[in-house]
Amino acid sequence: MQRSQIHPDDDMNSPSNPISHSEPSIEVTHPHERGLQRVSAEIARYLRKESPEFCRLSKLRQQGWANPAGDVFFSKQRRTADSADDKTARVFYNMMQGIGDEMHLLTGVFRIKHSGGPDTAILDMCMAPGGYLATALHHNPDARAVGFSLPAKQGGHNVLLPRRPNITLNFLDITMLAADMGATDTSIPAEHPDTDNFLPRQFDPADKFDLVICDGQVLRTHERAAYRERREATRLTVTQLALGLEHLKPGGSMIVLLHKVEAPDCVYLLYTFEKFASVRLFKPTRAHAKRSSFYMVATNIRSDCEEAGNAIAMWKRMWNVATFGSDEVYQEAIWDDDRPDAVSLLSEFGPRLVGLGREVWDIQSNALAKAPFIRENRPTRGGMAAGGESACS
Repeated sequence: MQRSQIHPDDDMNSPSNPISHSEPSIEVTHPHERGLQRVSAEIARYLRKESPEFCRLSKLRQQGWANPAGDVFFSKQRRTADSADDKTARVFYNMMQGIGDEMHLLTGVFRIKHSGGPDTAILDMCMAPGGYLATALHHNPDARAVGFSLPAKQGGHNVLLPRRPNITLNFLDITMLAADMGATDTSIPAEHPDTDNFLPRQFDPADKFDLVICDGQVLRTHERAAYRERREATRLTVTQLALGLEHLKPGGSMIVLLHKVEAPDCVYLLYTFEKFASVRLFKPTRAHAKRSSFYMVATNIRSDCEEAGNAIAMWKRMWNVATFGSDEVYQEAIWDDDRPDAVSLLSEFGPRLVGLGREVWDIQSNALAKAPFIRENRPTRGGMAAGGESACS
């Protein structure tokens, strides 16, 4: 489950991912899910009014959803990802190093300040095949690196990063790090489907890192208990965020893979990080440009401040609910009452959200406008222009 390099996000239809709410309607019966959809709609309305880039992207997405060729295109990519052979894996490994190089050129995030010596440390929460960690070590060759990756026997993928004495690899399912996420032997129900799969503590409280990479997403090749299917994206995301931030040195940096800037949970995550970090967004202009994926690059993180501590505690609570809670409790927790309502959130954070998302939406729009399944489905005279330039209504 812990690998974004070979398994790209399902941009046109990904309703199960709480960080990636799709616009096509799906049947929603739970009141909290309906409430979340209302928040999503309010954010989208605001952005269509305030951001020409988002407006254009929304119209291009509608064209893609209306054309079955779009489903064929992304299905083919998913099949390639799920059945990647060694040659394909190597291509993706090199591609992710290229993305890392582009990210570093624009943000400088991979170069650790005062790097050098054993005190410089990098953590990659979901590393296979290791492209981003390779980029990080290129810029910090003497750094100590720790990586986690799902074992191949559980559906994970091979690590292609050359082994070095300063790299420690841990092959395990990070969503099973119960002790690190605050669970105790007495709090784990004996009848739980994963009782025998939860893992003891892997992090020492003193473990601290200068750079944390959180780019994992759920793998379709990973077999897991039925209760996890609709909760796995949440469990994986909050595990990476909680443990990554908890073990980050003050002033350190985090790279976090996200999907759809406008998704409610994504908006709230950006809003949360801006309380204790300098935040910018990055989207590669070539690889995965058609998809909704992008990266939050957070630097100068005040990981020892109260706001960061509150965020860590919130993510750990969410992991516990997603792992042990009933469906009712889980649905209530997806968007709890402690978060600001959409109007308040947009009043405070809306202009900043528009500024953060502008380049991401523009890059995806430019890529989608050239996609075969968009070009084949262009409106006739009176509709949107070929490049999707018409104004939002």
